[in-house]
Amino acid sequence: MNINFTARHADVTPEIKKYCERRLRSLEKVSGHKLSADLVLSVEKYRHKVEINVKIKRALVNAVEETNDMMSSLGLAFDNVEKRVKKERGKLRERKRRKIREMETMSPPVETEEAQKRVIRSRDYSLKPMPLEEAFLQFDLDNKEIFVFKKLGTEKWAVIYRRKDGHYGLVEPE
Repeated sequence: MNINFTARHADVTPEIKKYCERRLRSLEKVSGHKLSADLVLSVEKYRHKVEINVKIKRALVNAVEETNDMMSSLGLAFDNVEKRVKKERGKLRERKRRKIREMETMSPPVETEEAQKRVIRSRDYSLKPMPLEEAFLQFDLDNKEIFVFKKLGTEKWAVIYRRKDGHYGLVEPE
């Protein structure tokens, strides 16, 4: 906490300093952030004027009060500053919440599984009947994941696929 006192035609007594520091500590607790304050105390004839400027994390709050007594001017000014600090804190919270809500609404809509699944035609098959060894050679040459072919002699369909462990799998329907 950084406090600057400026006095115009007035003295800053230890009582005033102590009071200001106490009220600023409570403001710091309310805001939840470090603050910097400039206090300007001035006396003109019978008027005691107090101007308080407080900087709190992206916000500048100020209050000016004028009464017949310096302590009452300070009390009123600090009350005003406290109200404004609470208001700024609420605005900051709302901005954060609004950002989160906007991020949620701006995120792309989650597609359903049905919308994500598509049928993609593939030419990974052979219409001509072939022996198993030739089918494996054809499978390796084209670097395919799956290959469908007719077995020579039986005219039944068979499927060769690459397994996750690196070996080959063969499916022969009955």
